[in-house]
Amino acid sequence: MDLEQIFQTRHPVIGVVHLLPLPSSPRWGGNLQAVRERAEQEATALAAGGVDGIIIENFFDAPFAKNQVDPAVVSAMTLIVQRVMNLVMLPVGINVLRNDAKSAIAIASCVNAQFIRVNVLTGVMATDQGLIEGEAHELMRYRRELGSDIAIFADVCVKHAHPLATPTLATAVQETVERGLADGIIISGGMTGEPPQLKDLEEAANVAGGKPIFIGSGATWDNVPSFLKVADGVIVASSLKRNGDIHNPIDPIRVSQFVEAVREIESSPDETMSFYSKS
Repeated sequence: MDLEQIFQTRHPVIGVVHLLPLPSSPRWGGNLQAVRERAEQEATALAAGGVDGIIIENFFDAPFAKNQVDPAVVSAMTLIVQRVMNLVMLPVGINVLRNDAKSAIAIASCVNAQFIRVNVLTGVMATDQGLIEGEAHELMRYRRELGSDIAIFADVCVKHAHPLATPTLATAVQETVERGLADGIIISGGMTGEPPQLKDLEEAANVAGGKPIFIGSGATWDNVPSFLKVADGVIVASSLKRNGDIHNPIDPIRVSQFVEAVREIESSPDETMSFYSKS
């Protein structure tokens, strides 16, 4: 997959819009307009800071449904994603937590979003929602039925979860790419805001068959230069929030600082050679 087709760059920075609690979630506040306005503000801040793409998640709906979310969540996310796409001229992706990939790709198909994130595409993960089984067979067939070419970026050994079996990371990546047909691989730390191990990124890159590797958590302007010697792009949330607190709104200054750190990598001949060495 060529990242430039989606993001107009080979090493995208994808900022995350964490939606406030949506209808039917435990902390739903009863005001969808407030949720929408916060999402619009955060998307605008990300775009102004120079990110290459945005992914929208129902992050504050925790505790999450394991697989299928309530229809009200799908309806609300469709409305909000459409408004964001009308506001910012950036590629937009969707993640319906905890693992409702069919709803994510349905929303994306309706609003012409470009990609989705899937926490568990293959294998079985023990999570705080219980056991989550990958359903790549259903998702890929559903994408075909929709006539869609939406990119599917899949976590491997996703955060806040542990594999039920004990495959090596390399085996899990290979199966996600070769048997799950993922278009890109996401490698995270163990929890939200925790960075992955550099060795895990290297192991994933070595067996991903040329599929792009994304950093899925814990990226900062301090560690991103070393990570992007191996990975192709980064999905970033906590580092872009005010004071680095995941519960706070997006801070445009922190967005600019993060994007600047990535652009400095691009402008360094030595770093760029390392960064592109596996492409």
